[in-house]
Amino acid sequence: MKLSEICTIRTGFTARSSLHEDVNGVLAIQWRDFAGRRQITADQLTKVDPDLLAERFMVAEGDVVFCSRGERNIAAALDNSFVEPALVVSPLMVLRPDKRKVLPEYLAWAINQPDAQRYFDMNARGTSIRMIPKTSLERLEVDMPDLETQRFIALADAMSQREEMLSQLLAQKKHELTSMILNDRAKAALKQKTPERKKS
Repeated sequence: MKLSEICTIRTGFTARSSLHEDVNGVLAIQWRDFAGRRQITADQLTKVDPDLLAERFMVAEGDVVFCSRGERNIAAALDNSFVEPALVVSPLMVLRPDKRKVLPEYLAWAINQPDAQRYFDMNARGTSIRMIPKTSLERLEVDMPDLETQRFIALADAMSQREEMLSQLLAQKKHELTSMILNDRAKAALKQKTPERKKS
């Protein structure tokens, strides 16, 4: 089934100048927020000028955000951390799933799979900066199992992402612990080597 048959697709807000942070403003999802991530939570985002509040560019829990620029054209389903609407900034796109047909988490998973990524490789535009046109995204074919199967796949994918995150955290903690032990060892060796001054 084509993507345009299971969700609506909109481009993000086009900023005419740099966005300025404003702690009293609106949450903004920007291209940089996708760096190396398949999951976006509200606490990772910055707030920008509240005058940018525009209904058609706002997203909430259950929407899917797609990164149309760069080498990795991935998608993320917004979770329940989005207790307030967030502004989506171009080149990101907003996918609003028809939940009678597709679950947001399954949709994001399907877009991130190798088949979809190969499709993007063949349909990307641009030389210096790779872009996926909205028309190409609309034509992406997505396998559509029943909702129960979609729910199972989405849950398994979430557990896999959680395991991956914990493994990375464990590796980081091991590295920090090893560095601390080796630093202590080096300082102890240096102290033994330094002769004590004789008392006069």
